[in-house]
This record gives sequence, structure tokens and C-alpha cells, in this order.
Amino acid sequence: MAGVRRPVPRSVQLRLDVADRVDHLPGQHYVVRLTAPDGYTAQRSYSVASAPGDPLVELFVERLDDGEVSTHLADVVEPGDELEVRGPIGGWFVWDGATPALLVAGGVGVVPFVSMVRTAAELGRTDLLRVAVSTRTLAELAYADELAAAGALVVTTREPHGIRPAGRLAPADLVPLWEPGQTCYVCGSAAFAEAASQLLLGLGVPATSIRVERFGPNG
Repeated sequence: MAGVRRPVPRSVQLRLDVADRVDHLPGQHYVVRLTAPDGYTAQRSYSVASAPGDPLVELFVERLDDGEVSTHLADVVEPGDELEVRGPIGGWFVWDGATPALLVAGGVGVVPFVSMVRTAAELGRTDLLRVAVSTRTLAELAYADELAAAGALVVTTREPHGIRPAGRLAPADLVPLWEPGQTCYVCGSAAFAEAASQLLLGLGVPATSIRVERFGPNG
């Protein structure tokens, strides 16, 4: 473990030095496996936040009260600890770095999109990505400053944000961001993913252009 930070409440940012690592694609994930002294094991999948060019693998984990893995990572792990990881994994929810995309995230669902934004910056193709994020409050949003610098639209559901009152993402929010030819990536809780997907379909986005990844207690 090369670095551990807890930048927002109920979360942890891990920086891993993975031996013999293979460069990931933005949108892929790693599996983290924990083994107890009695041999009991638990594992969960976590999206990569770092760009492929980063020498370390960065994971961002939301602490779930009943999470067997997330509570250990958020409360116990410190720099110098060793973790058993496997990855990178995934081939569907990935961005190729060359085609336009609309990224729609709910809460911690921003993590794979941070990897995409960082990759776009490395490639000098930030023009290809447009980002919309829904979060309860700005203080709870991971990578808030980085997303704002990337021009992301941020909607807060529990407090006003700027001149905007509290509220959910609406069709009017996504209309200026959508263009024909984009691939739409949606990431968040099951409820958010369903609602955001229906928003996009309602705007006329073809179902074949929407890729969804759901976050939840079971990863």
C-alpha cells in the first residue's frame, strides 16, 4: 500500500503499487480480497480512478456499514499494508480514449469516470468527454474539485448548489451535453442507474449507445 487518504466522509482513497501490473483501460476495476485468520475470505470489486499512465493503481472505496471489505479498507488499512488484488477486469464499461462520450454518475459512481477524465487529459482529448454528476451534497462528492475543473455539471439533491436549488438530474440538464454519436456511460446505485438510463432513453438516446454499471453493497 503506497498511500491511504480519507478525503471525504465515509470513504477511503487507496494508492496501490501492484507488482507486474498490466495497464488498465479507463472504466475497468480490480477485485480486492481479504482473508481472515480462520481462512474466511471476502472480496469486492472497485473501479480504478487512476489513468493508465499513473505508476500506481488508485481505488476509491465508499464505506458501507455492513460491508465486509469496505469497512476494513476504510477503517483499518494504512500505508505499508499488503492487499491481495486481481485485475484489471472488464471489457464492456471502458472508454477507448478516441470516441466522444457522455458520463452520467451518481455519488461514488464518479470513480471510473475520474479515470476517463484523467486519461483524456493525458491524451489531450478532454474535448471528447462531457460529465454530469448527481450527489447528495458537495462535501460527500469524491474528486469534486477535479470534476469541477473538468467542466462537469454537478447536481446536488440535498442542498442548493450555486444558483441551482436542490434537485435531481432532469432532462434539461442532459440536453446540452448530449450529441449524436456519443456513447453514454451511466454509473451509480441500481436506483440511480435505472433513473438515469430512462432519462437518456427519453431524450432519444439509442439503447445500444448506453452502457451501465451499478454500484451496491455486493460490488
